Amino acid sequence: MRNEATSRPGSRPGGGLAGRRVAAAAIAAGLLASGSAACSSSGSSSTASAGSTAGSTSPASPAASGTTSASTVDVSNVTLNIGDQAGSGSQALLTAAGLISKLPFKAHWADFTSGPPLLQAMGAGSIDVGGVGDAPPVFAAAGGSQIAAVSALTADPNGSAILVPKNSPIHSVAQLRGKSIAVSQGSSADYHLLAILTKAGLSIKDVTPDYLQPAEAQAAFASRHVAAWDVWSPFVEQAEAQDHARVLANGVGIGQTYSFEVASRAALADPSKAAAIRDYLALLSQAYTWAATHQSAWASTWAKATGLPLSVMAQAVKDELPKPTGITPPVLSAEQSVANTFTAAGLIPGHVDFSNFAVTSFNGIFGASS
Repeated sequence: MRNEATSRPGSRPGGGLAGRRVAAAAIAAGLLASGSAACSSSGSSSTASAGSTAGSTSPASPAASGTTSASTVDVSNVTLNIGDQAGSGSQALLTAAGLISKLPFKAHWADFTSGPPLLQAMGAGSIDVGGVGDAPPVFAAAGGSQIAAVSALTADPNGSAILVPKNSPIHSVAQLRGKSIAVSQGSSADYHLLAILTKAGLSIKDVTPDYLQPAEAQAAFASRHVAAWDVWSPFVEQAEAQDHARVLANGVGIGQTYSFEVASRAALADPSKAAAIRDYLALLSQAYTWAATHQSAWASTWAKATGLPLSVMAQAVKDELPKPTGITPPVLSAEQSVANTFTAAGLIPGHVDFSNFAVTSFNGIFGASS
């Protein structure tokens, strides 16, 4: 895991709405960059099936339709390439819950600054499964990437926020008109910003998004080069504690949103990797259940993993303690709304039917029907 100060900075597209649309389309269509790697662990065997497509029976491409029958599969020789980020902390969470050693396969962890580069690496074939927010799968789907959401996590409205400096004259979202706002393009913060602006009667044309990855955005915010910053936990809590940030608006009132574990279609089509993904999702679900009743212990491990102060991570745990769930109709409906919002704003090319980029075959892990 990584302290945000060592995060890789993101790119900064040119200004203007036309430039933003071109940059967004490039993210949706590109999906080629690969990510950096970290450490590994190992184990033994399991039962699994690859995913069937949710909703429509006409998947995005022939490669999206491959399913395998349930069988006992030995995963001890499987290496699962798992994408992680400080904002999701899956590796740290499994460690804190005492479950990291129970992974019955070899795990190769790769760390990313946010969801978009993680899914770009997945599109390039270097990541099998990884956790991202609500917007990255939509951008990947808009680019035709062969990915599928395999499970979801409820997002807490306190886990996302538009921040302004404590002494900023801005006290309402309407006052953001004409202002520069740091945000990671194609991330959950990108959707949060769009939803908050829409709720206030503004559009993306009314502000100037400054597309920056979290470390770069934090520096811009601290030096007052941007008027506001839209970001997620634990960066919200860090900015409040270290940069004297004030929450202008969080996720209250924009509806239930979700983050996702996303897998590549190639991994799902491989019976051994699909079995390993099932094991991973099951253990991750157990870890989230553990964290809900062991918040102090989870905060302590997460603080060590990120390099952030315990006080910051303790608040982050309170603000963002998600519950795992399968790919259910409410989840699909909420994510379709995210996709439709980006389409309506002209920030992704065309319509995305998100049911073609999700599978329900792992729902039994969470007590939900497929």
